[in-house]
Amino acid sequence: MRRNARSGCPINLSLEILGDRWTLLVLRDIVFTGARHFRELLAGPERISSNILTDRLGVLVEHGLLTRSDDPSHKQKVRYSLTEQAIELVPVLVQLSAWGARYLPAGDEYLARGEVLARGGAETLDAFMDELREEHLGPRARHRPAPSGPTVADRMRAAYEAAR
Repeated sequence: MRRNARSGCPINLSLEILGDRWTLLVLRDIVFTGARHFRELLAGPERISSNILTDRLGVLVEHGLLTRSDDPSHKQKVRYSLTEQAIELVPVLVQLSAWGARYLPAGDEYLARGEVLARGGAETLDAFMDELREEHLGPRARHRPAPSGPTVADRMRAAYEAAR
């Protein structure tokens, strides 16, 4: 943790970690698109530079929002996973998205993904967070059993593709 924080205010402390656009976009890509590798994150629509991505991933790992591990499928790849701390930020990202959808000229494909969560309410958001827990932390990390039918992530992906 940073020792030179400007104050002990929880908003300030949060912004010390999350207060630049790139950090939230890296988290967005891991949460909503399933990106787990450096190259996948580098290919995001905002075209983050590799040095900034390296820095932001380091900050997120340092502060316990991501873990970094070797990818068992490829010896030279590293995989980034969300921690419970990061998964608990998902409602904040959803609210930020809802605000942007309401007041800014957002793209239809992004609006479609957000609509899946908005229409489903708290139950769908909880289910999505459990999907993330299972994917990033393992099946025992779920808070409730997996519901039958398509996952929330699959429904958001389908809505995104249909709007494109």
